[in-house]
Amino acid sequence: MASQFLFNGILSTDSKFNPEFYNWNRVYVRYCDGGSFTGDVEAIDPGTGLHYRGARIFKAIMEELLAQGMRTSQNVILSGCSAGGLTTILHCDNFKALLSISVKVKCISDAGYFIDHKDILGNTYFEQYYDDVVTLHGSAKNLPPSCTSKLKPGLCFFPQNVAQEIQTPFFFINSAIDSWQVRNILVAPGTDPQGVWKSCTTNIHSCTPSQLKVLQGFRLDFLKAFEGLGPSSTRGYYINSFLVHCQATNQARWFGPKAPRLFNKTIAEAIRDWFWDRDLFRQIDCPYPCDKASV
Repeated sequence: MASQFLFNGILSTDSKFNPEFYNWNRVYVRYCDGGSFTGDVEAIDPGTGLHYRGARIFKAIMEELLAQGMRTSQNVILSGCSAGGLTTILHCDNFKALLSISVKVKCISDAGYFIDHKDILGNTYFEQYYDDVVTLHGSAKNLPPSCTSKLKPGLCFFPQNVAQEIQTPFFFINSAIDSWQVRNILVAPGTDPQGVWKSCTTNIHSCTPSQLKVLQGFRLDFLKAFEGLGPSSTRGYYINSFLVHCQATNQARWFGPKAPRLFNKTIAEAIRDWFWDRDLFRQIDCPYPCDKASV
């Protein structure tokens, strides 16, 4: 909750660094609820005094933005990074429903495709983590019924179980070896007490051959979870294979002469062509070290 937030990448107001969206109105919604804006608990936590009401926060902010003029927009993007990317996945269709059918609405998740994966010890740490989040926040009522009717609510926080139901045009930006997922899902807290993985999870060039093999296995599992979404006529994606987390608001990775390219397009150019229906852009790069998006 820094007092100032620098608008870079897709949020930049400089046409040199953000040629397609520099003159759009943009709003950065502070993330403060801890449950991707799904919480809705009436009671106040007696131990902390906290309110778990993220869904109400999201609703109130959207109502305010509509009143401020978003209602008259012609083109709108809902996007987010990390937990904000998950928020975008969970709220995309409901967000579109707030606007007239004449408005062009699309959604972008940046580093929000968290996968259901065991850690290096074979435990389902992150699955239990999501179970705890959903329970604490009372999130079940705000998760897609198409998922909660078949799976326990905690599993409906994983995009692989809900994203296929999204009807609004959607774009995924993600690394198949996302650095946050490697450090928190694969090498989960408590799984590496000797710090054997510490260097590898921050600098892929420091990984041993055996560690690289594990990372490549994680990449394949990520792609399996992603490709399991099935076909879509409006879904685009930019999947690279480098230890990075959040790229659309990272100027060096979004756009510029030295920005990485995947099939000769920067992320900004891929998003531009997808948003204006010029090219869906559906590309998955090869694994490290041949990843063309990381050079």
